[in-house]
Amino acid sequence: MQLTSLPARSPVHTLAAAVIVLLVSSPAHAVDMESLRAGLQAGTRPLSTLKTIHIAHRGEVIWAEAYNGASLSASTNIKSASKTLVATLVGIAIDKGLLDGVDQPIAPLLRDQLPDDPDPRLSEITIGHLLSMQAGLERTSGRNYGAWVVSDNWVRNALARPFVEEPGGDMQYSTGSTHLLSAILMRESGESTHVLANRWLAPAGVRVDSWLKDPQGIPMGGNQVGMTPESLLALGELYRRDGQTANGDQLLSQDWIDASWERRTQSRFHRGGYGYGWFIQSFSGVDGYYGWGYGGQMIYVLPELELTIAITSEENEPSGRSGYRDRLHRLVSQHIVPAVR
Repeated sequence: MQLTSLPARSPVHTLAAAVIVLLVSSPAHAVDMESLRAGLQAGTRPLSTLKTIHIAHRGEVIWAEAYNGASLSASTNIKSASKTLVATLVGIAIDKGLLDGVDQPIAPLLRDQLPDDPDPRLSEITIGHLLSMQAGLERTSGRNYGAWVVSDNWVRNALARPFVEEPGGDMQYSTGSTHLLSAILMRESGESTHVLANRWLAPAGVRVDSWLKDPQGIPMGGNQVGMTPESLLALGELYRRDGQTANGDQLLSQDWIDASWERRTQSRFHRGGYGYGWFIQSFSGVDGYYGWGYGGQMIYVLPELELTIAITSEENEPSGRSGYRDRLHRLVSQHIVPAVR
């Protein structure tokens, strides 16, 4: 039985008009909607930069709400949550045979972009190292981001950075790493990463509305990507469904999802781990995986509960050092997960 109070695409975006779909066909992991509603009312009240929350349980949207005057359906800059998107495209490219695999060295793929006197360790960096932020090169994120994006060649600039770790060493979270992946995808496919994303992921309901390009026309790997909250949720749902579309077609291999959710390194931002484009930690004792973008653009997948959550926030406010990301984590742990159990 399903109880639906509003159609999923209703233009009404106030809290009272949340989309509520209660799925009670099985007692396992049923949703306590009263508890969820009350928890979200209390938990979201102090979140002044929150824009939208979408929650899907067993493939059904049980909550879709806009806050603080935001639009439920407007495209938003998902910031570094797009690193999860790029990692997904790499997985599909490997599944399709366009790339050899995560152990493939990147130097031969970007040979003409290497420094004139390259550090020998550049030949050791693999696609997997870029995905797990273990390339060892100095970060292009954080305090180095501005100088990187005003350079005339982002790929060459990222490859010319000094080594601060050995390849495969500690995490150096860097948008330059995922930008190199975008460049590799374009070279090996002969098409824009933006075009690939919309063609490959369309069957899963994922669409990229806008994507900033570098001076060479390469879509920026890992930032400045516009997607609707619904598309962000659909990306998480693709993983939650073990790589299948809603119709049951295999779009992304189970092997890739398993590899993406395997802890590769310690996150530099929290006590959890990091895989291929996904952070890893538990939420109220339930194993979870999440993509995170500046400002609080989030994709959460909790496979055990058949639960996917997409959250968007104001893109220009910090979410790490401000504690906002941790408040979103608490919203998931204290108010969403208990309502599904």
